[in-house]
Amino acid sequence: MNDYVLKTNSLSKKYHKKMALNHVNVSIRKGYIYGFIGQNGAGKSTLIRLVCGLAYPTTGSIELFGKTNEQELIEARKRIGTIIEGPALYPNMTAAENLEAHRLLKGIPGKECINKTLTLVGLQNTGKKKAKNFSLGMKQRLGLAIALLGDPEFLILDEPINGLDPMGVVEMRELLKKLNQEYGITILISSHILSELHLLASHYGIIHNGELIEQLSAEELNEKCQQYLHIKVDNPDKAATVIERHFGTKNFEVMPDGTIKLFAFVDTPGEVSKALTNEDLVIEQFMPMGEDLETYFTHRIGGVQHG
Repeated sequence: MNDYVLKTNSLSKKYHKKMALNHVNVSIRKGYIYGFIGQNGAGKSTLIRLVCGLAYPTTGSIELFGKTNEQELIEARKRIGTIIEGPALYPNMTAAENLEAHRLLKGIPGKECINKTLTLVGLQNTGKKKAKNFSLGMKQRLGLAIALLGDPEFLILDEPINGLDPMGVVEMRELLKKLNQEYGITILISSHILSELHLLASHYGIIHNGELIEQLSAEELNEKCQQYLHIKVDNPDKAATVIERHFGTKNFEVMPDGTIKLFAFVDTPGEVSKALTNEDLVIEQFMPMGEDLETYFTHRIGGVQHG
């Protein structure tokens, strides 16, 4: 049984003389929350538009739910819900009226889905309030409700948390987790807010200058984001000598501000603090730390500045 929701095979898109996508091979299995990471112009939106049928590839192919020919892809896309470049809302309509309009456009039978979907995204009590008077977070949730009409198996969301306040970001994160874990919906989410993706995604794809440079799971990312003990003492030179002599390791770094990053013995912090204390060192700070997704991403693309 094919458990891939999306696969691309050497997918490329050329605009004039610029390669927006260059032989990209994305693989997303059923059940993933796939965080799609890249700078502006890296190719994220281009790939999303190709997958959704809003543009055609120059070369390569797309496979959705195991289907590859054009007619099958048209049918397969009916199993996808999308938010691309902001939700398409009717500002003078209520939430229910917006959903009814989109239900008719999509040809979905029966009105039962409207209340069910509004409840799912927490907009069941908005009554006669028009969409133009919604907060940005409410508008994003209404856009998500529209994407959920027809019970899609795969959600494609382009920057769904962009511009949200901290509470709105948390609400959207928890809602997407619920859709994935309780309803089994696979999600592709493109976002610049990398710290938020780190709390949400189960897998990642990193794209740079139109090329997919890495795909990895959250577990693999956590292994690659090197963990260390952050140590601040009253005498960092002495502490460095103690660590090297007592533990027989040079796997640490004394930073310009005098703090120490110890990359070894992260799993036994008690032994390290005890050794330092026994040498009459005053520990001012002592905590496990590690790179976050943003730091790893920056290192992975070679420290290129954001455009």
